[in-house]
Amino acid sequence: MKRMIRVFGKILISLSICLVVAVSTIFGLKGYKMYQKAIKEVPLTEKIESIQAMEGFITYDELPEIYIDAVISAEDQRFWEHHGIDLLAIGRALWNDLRTLSFAEGGSTITQQLAKNEYFTQEKKLERKFAEVFLALDLEKQYNKREIFECYVNTIYFGSGYYGISAAAEGYYGKTPSELSDYEAVMLAGLPNAPSVYSPDSNPELAKQRMRQVLKRMEECGKITKEEAEQLQQEEK
Repeated sequence: MKRMIRVFGKILISLSICLVVAVSTIFGLKGYKMYQKAIKEVPLTEKIESIQAMEGFITYDELPEIYIDAVISAEDQRFWEHHGIDLLAIGRALWNDLRTLSFAEGGSTITQQLAKNEYFTQEKKLERKFAEVFLALDLEKQYNKREIFECYVNTIYFGSGYYGISAAAEGYYGKTPSELSDYEAVMLAGLPNAPSVYSPDSNPELAKQRMRQVLKRMEECGKITKEEAEQLQQEEK
């Protein structure tokens, strides 16, 4: 009986692997076609140049270090190491998406989020996830990490009608990004996760809760100490 169970288990595992490979191949091909169509309509160099030419574009060197650390800790802790995709995160997300057929998992890197925001809809389809991966790999081949990070923070939505870190810093605090306090910088870093929900204008308590989550991630990533996190939390208004 035990031998039969083991054999049956191996068969199930093999079938599951075959299913994942088959489905991934089908949606991968669809995603590649979606990716090709997108960059044919708007070449990647044209898209990035248009972002960099935006009024109020903020360069990497103009951003507070704590803001950079907070964004990367909260959104993509292996940003500096990967080449556009985090294989562990995306593998987990794809498996859960296939298993539940909900397409609810994320696993996106900052590079993938930039690709999705600039080229694709927010609709959760598996082929769009693959298209996002192809474009993220393309981005990493043509641009360095600082350029990718700049384009990401200059285009993401922060709630209350503010797109980009410059507009968010001015709109929420009346400052340029370089003038932000540590508290303000960490607060802004957490908003794009769910900007309508976490907007300090409409949901100040939820915004503070999100900030505490970001501080916890920063602590786990070794960017701040527990004492520094507690000190920043004491600045909550």
